[in-house]
Amino acid sequence: MGVYNLGMDGNIRQVAIGATLHCITGCAIGEILGLIIGTAFGLTNLVTIIISIALAFLFGYSLSMLPLLKAGLTVSAALSVVAVSDTVSIATMELADNAVMALIPGAMNAGLVNPLFWATMPISLLIAFFVAVPVNEYLLKRGKGHALIHKQLHGGH
Repeated sequence: MGVYNLGMDGNIRQVAIGATLHCITGCAIGEILGLIIGTAFGLTNLVTIIISIALAFLFGYSLSMLPLLKAGLTVSAALSVVAVSDTVSIATMELADNAVMALIPGAMNAGLVNPLFWATMPISLLIAFFVAVPVNEYLLKRGKGHALIHKQLHGGH
């Protein structure tokens, strides 16, 4: 497969970083909202993690769908593109983020008012970002991942 033409300069690393920043925004919103819900309702760590991951996908997909919807795609068409383009990126980030949170002693049990939570969340998201950039770069080089969104928005190859 050829490399998808991502623009005039074809800088795949820059596009991978942009795609990862875009995905990490949705992941962060979902993670924090999931933790707020889990804390507010006194849910177990496992249930809170499941809710956080589901919300990370929801917000990640939603943020990616916005430009596609503005470009005129239907909701189902935009969702189809986003599901294919963002799933691996979001899954990679969620795996890395939750692994880091699980490895830091006490982080999973730290409530939202605990400074440990606010110290570890940015660390886990930063590590997730650096893990996901090469994954997104790999996908882009093969015309997959966020390249599919670019293709929908800018047409052609």
